[in-house]
Amino acid sequence: MDYALIQKMIFSVVGGLGIFLLGMKYMSEGLQKTAGSSLRKMIAAVTSNRVYATVVGIIVTCLVQSSSVTTVMAVGFVNSGIMALQSAIGIILGANVGTTVTGWILVLKIGKWGLPILGVAAFVFLFSKKERLKYLALSLLGIGMVFYGLEVMKGGVKVIKSIPEFNEAFTYFTADSYLGVLACAFAGCILTILVQSSSATLGITIALASQGVIGFESAAALVLGENIGTTITAYLASIGTTPNAKRAAYFHVFFNILGAFWVTALFQLYLPFVEWVLSTFVGIENVKAIVIKDGVETLPYVTTGIASVHTIFNVANVLLFMPFTHIFAKVLMKIVKDVKPESEYITHLDFQHFESPMVSLELVEKEISKMKASTSTLLVSLKKAVELKGADNKENKVVFDIEDTLDKVQVEVTDYVSNLLGTSLAAEDVEEAKTCLRISDELETISDYGTQVLKLVLRLKDNQESLTDIQIQEVLGLHDSIASFYQDVLGEKAFTEIEADSVKITQSIRHLREEHWGNLSQGNTSPLVSTVFPDILNSYRRIKNHLDNVAESKAGLK
Repeated sequence: MDYALIQKMIFSVVGGLGIFLLGMKYMSEGLQKTAGSSLRKMIAAVTSNRVYATVVGIIVTCLVQSSSVTTVMAVGFVNSGIMALQSAIGIILGANVGTTVTGWILVLKIGKWGLPILGVAAFVFLFSKKERLKYLALSLLGIGMVFYGLEVMKGGVKVIKSIPEFNEAFTYFTADSYLGVLACAFAGCILTILVQSSSATLGITIALASQGVIGFESAAALVLGENIGTTITAYLASIGTTPNAKRAAYFHVFFNILGAFWVTALFQLYLPFVEWVLSTFVGIENVKAIVIKDGVETLPYVTTGIASVHTIFNVANVLLFMPFTHIFAKVLMKIVKDVKPESEYITHLDFQHFESPMVSLELVEKEISKMKASTSTLLVSLKKAVELKGADNKENKVVFDIEDTLDKVQVEVTDYVSNLLGTSLAAEDVEEAKTCLRISDELETISDYGTQVLKLVLRLKDNQESLTDIQIQEVLGLHDSIASFYQDVLGEKAFTEIEADSVKITQSIRHLREEHWGNLSQGNTSPLVSTVFPDILNSYRRIKNHLDNVAESKAGLK
């Protein structure tokens, strides 16, 4: 056995695979940062329409060049309540079709241009000052690395044919029988689980088949197994998530396993069908044809054949299963039972989504939306508590519970966003993350001052005192102004109008305070009420000030 040759082979395959994987990462990262906001809007618009959701899944996966990223994204969105299970199933169906684009990229006869593409893109990436151009260059850099890595792998596996021991080992993975097909599919599944990328294992399969190390049939069976192996990423992402997120991940697993099952069962009919499609529509009469080029035997059509096997498999499965998505949803609802949450408010911020900033930011924005809704509920209950002078324990409990929950949520959001800012983000994503961080802090502080108003009311109640009826009406009027101002700030009202409203509220609070100090001279107000009333006014003024900060943050002001 020639150990020097084996060493060369191992180094080339490992090195080529590493370059390929890094290229896929850079390509996906660059494309996400270039089209991130557009993709988020597209995903946010997904409805229960299975066809539209599938189309979105195809487009997103084509752009991010990773079905795993798209599927994990869907699981994350379902987990946070952004997306319904039915929509996620459509997205996952589309992701399986979109991922086949990688195979067709590898079909392009530009392998030798991988290194110059890599070099030119690297210079643009390093020296460009325009962020959009920089990330487009990163995408091209990734594409160059993908092609160069594939060429390196091809060079490495080429020597396998000259090593008898390896040739003998590969005879165990020949898809010449049903058991042989299953063995190849199993090997493809395990390899994909290990490298966590079906695109990488597809690249390895193409490298082996294009060098004649394995036959076209074996390569096709490997591809079927790779489709099963890629589901492990979404499954791992579903651990510790909500039942709906688990259902989405399990659908991805079931879909690919069932698809691989029927295709392997009809494998001897499936391959001739693929070859017929290539002959009829592409003009390739023999996928396994050997062509002599520069005195060397080549297999110029096998890559196209493998890409076709991959595409037809996924398209056929999507067309077959799409009409029954609602049935799958019902079955999954029975398999994975709903679990009553431990608390009314649950955050779903998952650190594993950092590799996809648009997912991370969408999850944060969902939590911010929930904080806004909770703060609004707090203000409603606070008004009732003030109106009843703190006598209703039910309303009091709502206020205190929401304030306690928002404290915890704000800590989680801050921790998550702080870590997110430590990753590689586009400039607009950085600003959006900072805005979310600031708004979550302001909302939590608003809840603190709202609770402070209730505490002051309860302090009077505990001392068998209360505000006068006139003071109660004044506080309720101020509360309504603040509540209306809160809705305007969170809505679409122009910043200049919000500024004007803020000034009016400040003037109203000042007038109430001056009127209160004037009434003290009459000597009819108890010392406790005389100090509590202005403290209540001050708490509302603080709420107004923090709403001003939210408005400034939304307007992009520092």
